[in-house]
Amino acid sequence: MTNAFIFPGQGSQRVGMGKDLYDNFQVAKEVFQEVDDALSINLSRIIFNGDEEELKLTINTQPALMTVSFAIVRVIEDMLGKNLSEIGKFTAGHSLGEYSALVSARSIRLRDAAIILRLRGEFMQNAVPVNIGAMAALIGVDINIIEEIRSIYVKNDEIIDIGNDNAPGQFVISGHNTVVDNVINDHKSLGIKRAIKLPVSAPFHCRLMEKAKENMEKFINDLEITSPKLILINNVSAAPLTEINKIKVSLIEQITSTVRWRESINKMCDLGAENFIELGSGNVLSGLVKRINKSVNSNSIQNIANIENYINILES
Repeated sequence: MTNAFIFPGQGSQRVGMGKDLYDNFQVAKEVFQEVDDALSINLSRIIFNGDEEELKLTINTQPALMTVSFAIVRVIEDMLGKNLSEIGKFTAGHSLGEYSALVSARSIRLRDAAIILRLRGEFMQNAVPVNIGAMAALIGVDINIIEEIRSIYVKNDEIIDIGNDNAPGQFVISGHNTVVDNVINDHKSLGIKRAIKLPVSAPFHCRLMEKAKENMEKFINDLEITSPKLILINNVSAAPLTEINKIKVSLIEQITSTVRWRESINKMCDLGAENFIELGSGNVLSGLVKRINKSVNSNSIQNIANIENYINILES
């Protein structure tokens, strides 16, 4: 069975994530310690014992989720005596999760990813003044409704884009707060089953992130990247990427572009992926896989019990 490893993005974080790994596995502890050293802050304390609001700050959330994901990867690799590339064929990550995928595919060094994700979080947070932008999940409606939303609600220079295309009938809009609020208030008249404002601090993956994209360009271009050991399906084009320069361009474009998650999963399925394993906090992505393609398997690995169960299945 062909494995694809997928990595969660912002919203999946929780205080205490990864603590059982830190306490019980030296390889996991080393991951957390390396990130703490790279950032010159005690991110581990924030992850394990901080308050929810502190962890939810984008500058903390982005490196924190990557750290937990890679700690899980290292424990699995240590227990099996194999690299992830010897266990699976494909990898993808949702937004910041793409960096987790690249670290796990040995394309970006752990400490470099931690530093650049902290910068990414800072630039994305500061790209738009507080309360100017927002995001909302729309459920039970076709993605093409975005054009109707623009024609009805967008005035002057206001922006509304598709931030995430997550699954059939489930996507996220991102843009000016006024437009997002109007869509939420009028969602039933628009034929939308549910509209939920997301608890995020900025409107990610839309044109309002242009300043963050400009600020990140130099840092990403200077980032040392090698060809990934797993086939990376990127967010921007939902296609395989192996060339280093194209990976860098994709990471830059990703900041303002739609996360094409539905298409990414479908692409991996088309290429032969049969078993999707979400590595990291939460189970959002493994749930989305089930909505996208009911004929493939999907599971999440978040803790020691999950890891042991997965190892037993692989070795049976």
